[in-house]
Amino acid sequence: MTSEERRVFLDRLRGYGPPPVPRTARRVGDCLAPVLSALGLADRLHESEVLDAWRGLVGDFLAAHSQPMQLKSGVLLVRVLQPTVHYELDRVWKSKILKGFQDRFGKKVVREIRFRL
Repeated sequence: MTSEERRVFLDRLRGYGPPPVPRTARRVGDCLAPVLSALGLADRLHESEVLDAWRGLVGDFLAAHSQPMQLKSGVLLVRVLQPTVHYELDRVWKSKILKGFQDRFGKKVVREIRFRL
């Protein structure tokens, strides 16, 4: 070790030299939300969350016979496998499912649900 290297090492050890770079920790979600909005991807994030929440809101049986396809302009389009399940979802459960989505994600994210065979 040369005398110059020794001096630099001792200066750093003693706290001399350039001041440390301040580090500010931020949550990834706080940084990601403005970037997604700027790229126009915030709606896609809502769509992914809504599609993932389907099974939890309708239960295992109805989720096994239906599948949410897309969320576009506040309208959730759901594909249903059987006419009887379509009738049950459309006539009996539609208002309850819509209320569950609106309670979870807000009234602007899911405004309507349409079921298709």
